[in-house]
Amino acid sequence: MIVIDASVAVKWVLDEADSDAALRLRSEQLSAPSLWLIEAGNALWSRARRREISFTDAEDRLRILRSSPIVSTPVEHDLSAALKLANELAHPIYDCLYLALALREETHVVTADRRFAALAAARPDLGGRIRLLA
Repeated sequence: MIVIDASVAVKWVLDEADSDAALRLRSEQLSAPSLWLIEAGNALWSRARRREISFTDAEDRLRILRSSPIVSTPVEHDLSAALKLANELAHPIYDCLYLALALREETHVVTADRRFAALAAARPDLGGRIRLLA
């Protein structure tokens, strides 16, 4: 199993750098905290607000994401661990939810967030737990 974050899932429905690499992950067994869909929806809303896509397109793309092959996990399962990681890494808890899930499932997170990946790479105990998509 691989944990992916919203930055990867959004690339399935928006033409962005590394969208091809994101699409290849769809053949894997994927998991994410249920928060991923809210974050993806927010990214689509933001694109529509900037008029890069229409609001109708945003709705259609969100519908596609809702039927994607991601097993959503309730955030409550990893909230305490995510808060601890957020404090230790000085990084937002919503990103740390993905990492907490990966640690609990003994796997890794794939993200397009370079800053988050760099923070985890600096910690020997988190080595390999966050991997960049590219």
